[in-house]
Amino acid sequence: MVDAARHLAALSLPSGIEEGSVFRSLFIAYPDSLLLVDQAGAIMLANPSAAALLGYAPDELVGLNVDVLVPDSIRPRHASYREAYGRAPRPRPMGSHMELVAKRRDGSEVMVEIALSPLQDHGLPFVVAAIRDIGAYPRVRQALQRARYSDHLAQLGRLAVDTRDLNVVLERVPHIAAAGLEVDVAMVLLLDHNRLEFRVASGIGNVTGEEIGAHIANHPDTQAGFVLSQGRPVVIADYRHEERFKVPPSYLEAGLVSALAVPLSDRGRVIGMLSVRSRAPKRFGEEERRFLEQLSNLLATSLQRVQTEEALAHAQRLESVGQLTGGIAHDFNNLLTVIQGNLQVLEELPALAQDAYAQQLVAAAMRASRRGAELTGKLLAFSRRQVLQPGVVDIHALLHSLADMLRRTLDQRIHIAVDTAPGCPPVLADPVQLESALLNIAINARDAMPEGGTLHFRTEAGTVLPSTLRTSGMEPNAEGRFVAISISDTGTGMTDEVKERVFEPFFTTKAAGRGTGLGMSTVYGFVKQSKGAVAVDSRLAVGTTVTLYLPQLQEEERAPAPAREAPSNDGPIPFGLRVMLVEDDAEVRMVAQNFLVALGCSVETATTGEEALSAMSDSRAGPFDLLLSDIALGAGMRGTQLAADVQQRFPRISVLLMSGFSSELLATDRAVSQSWDLLRKPYTRTQLARAIAKLLAAGPGI
Repeated sequence: MVDAARHLAALSLPSGIEEGSVFRSLFIAYPDSLLLVDQAGAIMLANPSAAALLGYAPDELVGLNVDVLVPDSIRPRHASYREAYGRAPRPRPMGSHMELVAKRRDGSEVMVEIALSPLQDHGLPFVVAAIRDIGAYPRVRQALQRARYSDHLAQLGRLAVDTRDLNVVLERVPHIAAAGLEVDVAMVLLLDHNRLEFRVASGIGNVTGEEIGAHIANHPDTQAGFVLSQGRPVVIADYRHEERFKVPPSYLEAGLVSALAVPLSDRGRVIGMLSVRSRAPKRFGEEERRFLEQLSNLLATSLQRVQTEEALAHAQRLESVGQLTGGIAHDFNNLLTVIQGNLQVLEELPALAQDAYAQQLVAAAMRASRRGAELTGKLLAFSRRQVLQPGVVDIHALLHSLADMLRRTLDQRIHIAVDTAPGCPPVLADPVQLESALLNIAINARDAMPEGGTLHFRTEAGTVLPSTLRTSGMEPNAEGRFVAISISDTGTGMTDEVKERVFEPFFTTKAAGRGTGLGMSTVYGFVKQSKGAVAVDSRLAVGTTVTLYLPQLQEEERAPAPAREAPSNDGPIPFGLRVMLVEDDAEVRMVAQNFLVALGCSVETATTGEEALSAMSDSRAGPFDLLLSDIALGAGMRGTQLAADVQQRFPRISVLLMSGFSSELLATDRAVSQSWDLLRKPYTRTQLARAIAKLLAAGPGI
């Protein structure tokens, strides 16, 4: 500044132009902020640039002490710096070892550079302070912008770590996006499960029709649908000239001009979008796009974590309930064995044979016990302890056959549609249990449509599971392929609370006496035991979609395995057949013993596996012909281990195992041969006789 003044002083000015007017014009027009300050720190002059930078009118700055322009936190130090400078003034930059910040009139702060030029050498008791807003430098402005973006991203990162409430994260994201990009509108849209609509999950400054909770069609004519179809960030420079999709009039009425939208992805699959809008044209560039993408990635990660935790917690709850119900079913089956066995004895007592009323009571009790056995069967299905017989299932044929049956039995006001994908591959599943699962879902759909509606079956082959199911324990085949079978209705729908509990056993929303609450729990158990997964999507007053994901049949599984031929004639049980009966429950043991004696068998009993082995080894009456043992034998040797030891020591003995857990043999004793026949509790004397006869006809060691 001083050097410039000397240079100008040496110049010869044109006549009529005063030197003072030149310097005054230069002071006013100079682009940097200039303050003329006296030795006490009072501002004597200020140019318009200084007034604009600091938020004052030019005449308001005159007379103020420069201390008011210094942030409160460093004002005491600034006074000592100014005093030291007054003792030895010289041209120099300020703050060479620190960042300088000026305080504006409104209290905000701006980062600056300051150069001091003393005028004492010219006989003037002043200092010129030249102040420059370093944010005006393009590179500095870009660095500050990136720092601001990083700070906002860090805010979301901390929030995602600190909270487990997804709603809190979703609510905060639009605020962070709007603050970081300094825009008017920001919102998060999530795709519904059917991928037909977006739901406005959160937002600020939303225009008419896009309030939180509103639904927007996933159609290429909409901005959201267009972004989804592109699968990448989309910049809208000016809504007034946009031709790629239809711009709602409400956008223009609200003064919105430009926009930026980025997809929200979960493991490569778009699940929604994050959108911001501004009233300024061409507002968004590469830096803004990068910031919004990073924000979207953080949100997607948070969504994945919360959904994974929720899915895991839900699976753990169902697993715990499954273990509990499986144990209850086992104990209940033992009770039913006793009840049914004694009822059968009563039914055949000569004293009651001619008593019609007594026979009626016994028959009613038998029917009730059989119904109890059906209920325990459903509990075993939920706890995944039923025995499945997987086979090749043609989904196309199965669904059309089921639909034909439903058309004859359901309310005629319910329209049934089947939409199977061309060339839909078969699945490996138990066809009877799969049809039962589909029928359970269809009956629930019927009950949800008392006035009629549409029941729609749909299939689709795929390789990418929905994000909420990827932690559900599904075990697809080696290629990761599956078939999705969707059953949709247009019924009453479910609340979120009902949807959360839909697979729990005994949970039902039906009136008393209209359901057991085991239908959907058996669906869940069957699908999980089939190494698949199941999802429910529902909206009140819109309808429900239940989707079963079953692994596709692999090529090596297409050839049917050779099946063991069943004997054509089981034949009678030889009189005097020697049977070792092993059962730890005394009442069940008594029922089984009575059945065997009635069948002409010679029976010896034991309560543990160890006791049975000892008796069989020390038997003086000759070898045994049959081992009939429960699997669960208390704290000692299990029935499967007993069977293995018996066949090793006595290879001529046939083995028949019993259990209230239908698949206990397969589920818990994988190291032991799985070739033994299994008699499911509760059983009748006829069922026991048939199982023994079939086993003897097949020969020992089978």
